[in-house]
Amino acid sequence: MNICVIPARGGSKRIPRKNIKAFNGKPIIAYSIEAALESNCFDQVIVSTDDNEIAEVAKTYGAKVPFIRPAELSNDYAGTIPVIKHTIEWLEDHNNTIDNVCCLYATAPFIQSQTISKAFQQLQELKADYCFSVTSFAFPIQRSIRITQDDKVSMFYPENFNVRSQDLEEAYHDAGQFYWGKIQAFKDELPIFSETASPYILPRYLVQDIDTTEDWIRAEVMYRVLQETGLLS
Repeated sequence: MNICVIPARGGSKRIPRKNIKAFNGKPIIAYSIEAALESNCFDQVIVSTDDNEIAEVAKTYGAKVPFIRPAELSNDYAGTIPVIKHTIEWLEDHNNTIDNVCCLYATAPFIQSQTISKAFQQLQELKADYCFSVTSFAFPIQRSIRITQDDKVSMFYPENFNVRSQDLEEAYHDAGQFYWGKIQAFKDELPIFSETASPYILPRYLVQDIDTTEDWIRAEVMYRVLQETGLLS
């Protein structure tokens, strides 16, 4: 079977209670749960949390919360892959046979059900270990600059100062929405950013990292505009 795992611990520091904070009218985790259910890709949509309030909100929107995540996997340093592996092992210990897993982040309100299903198709067709969301940088990273200790600037790659931006290779970054993966890849804790992973490319207008209050405000405005223009179903 295929499962979706949505990690959602309760100890967010920069945006308190981030995973269930109201985003344009409903808890932000609801967007991920609803997209996962609508994709028809999963036998189970599971929220992995250490927090009882998050668990109740998740169940309200149709997810399952079969366990409370242990404390050692709920601190600021707990990695995503160990959390997914814990869910897999818990399910296997309870007589479930799993083929593929999609880790879907709780703060991904731009995720769409068709994106989840298309990425799963890509995972299968390319026989990759992982398929995850990426988007392009808005500016060539080869011409990036740093601010020095004396408030001056220096280039990371000064050899590219006179290179036209259109002549530089396009670079991408993790869009922070989902990670489809084969069961064994998660169990073996294989690195996601590797040659055995396939990128699912998203347009930049569907991507916004949400780590600060400023990010949150920007994301809410983006979401409303995308709905008004019909770019977000």
